[in-house]
Amino acid sequence: MKKNRVVSIELLRILSMMMVVMLHYLSKGELLTPLTEEFGPGAYIAWLLEAFSIVAVNVYMLISGYFLVETGFKPGRLARLICQVLFYSILIPPVLLAAGILDPGELSVYRLLQYLLPNQMIHYWFITAYVIMYLLSPVLAAGARQLSQKQLGLTIILLLCFFSVSKSLLPVKLEIDNAGYDGLWFVCVFLVAAYMRLYGIPFLQKGKRAALCYLGGCVLIYGLTLGVRMVYLKTGRLGHFIHAPYDYNHILNLFAAISLFYAFSDWKLSGEKFMGRVILRVAPYTLGVYLLHEHIELRSLWPFWLGAASEYSPWALAPRAVGSVALVFAVGILVDMARGALFDTAGKILGRWRGKLRRNP
Repeated sequence: MKKNRVVSIELLRILSMMMVVMLHYLSKGELLTPLTEEFGPGAYIAWLLEAFSIVAVNVYMLISGYFLVETGFKPGRLARLICQVLFYSILIPPVLLAAGILDPGELSVYRLLQYLLPNQMIHYWFITAYVIMYLLSPVLAAGARQLSQKQLGLTIILLLCFFSVSKSLLPVKLEIDNAGYDGLWFVCVFLVAAYMRLYGIPFLQKGKRAALCYLGGCVLIYGLTLGVRMVYLKTGRLGHFIHAPYDYNHILNLFAAISLFYAFSDWKLSGEKFMGRVILRVAPYTLGVYLLHEHIELRSLWPFWLGAASEYSPWALAPRAVGSVALVFAVGILVDMARGALFDTAGKILGRWRGKLRRNP
């Protein structure tokens, strides 16, 4: 991709992480009234915000897969990711203990293992699924490049029929369906991103059309959910099918995510201008926002600290949600910048130490 388009994709990375924070603010802040219950005005607004943010995870994975198919697997990158995760999972609990937020009596062997082995204990489900995908990425990328366009496209279609289309159309509970919360779905998204990188999707390669498809996809997610909900409230049936459009592996979710990706990829931004420099400066630290606010000891606390559950005015819900997301994002970026500076300093010290050992074995 041209450099000016890379800036736009990095802006999309920032936006998708803000969407992730929005999803957690709404869900952990108990603003999403269960779909099987009666709604007040605020519930309709909260679920609408959810519909326009639910593409975030798929977008983040599309960005990763889009670049990984060309750059390939790098052990050092994986090691840095693991160290970054451990930084948050291990250091946050002592800080909360010192602040009196975390009760020592709540600690257990299982909880300690979640701190020390975050990937194996699924402390952060996204990171666990991402690591699985990343470990498989060399094979996936090589396979995608080796297959013809027709073969790769057919493989993706069959995988999507198995993991996405079936659950999107059949109003039954499929035992294999994990709603996209696993590495298998990330593998599917990786292959979709690989196809986009290698061959493109001409229908969506015009920014305005792609933006309209994103908006239409999100509206369909919202409308379909409310439609099935209406059937449930009248008949008591399809209760297990109401939430399906909001699952990560629903076909509408994936379609909207792909559309949003293309809408931004067609947006020309210069990395030489002030806004471009800010985007390129901030984007590398977005994952830290997730690792901070979604830590197991914080994920259920911070929305209430920001007054999520005390929101009574439905018209103030959206502005407060946006403001809370912006605040959490800003704090997360600053913390991860500090973490990055600490890691850089430690790397330099380690480099000097290794140099001395080589000179004086």
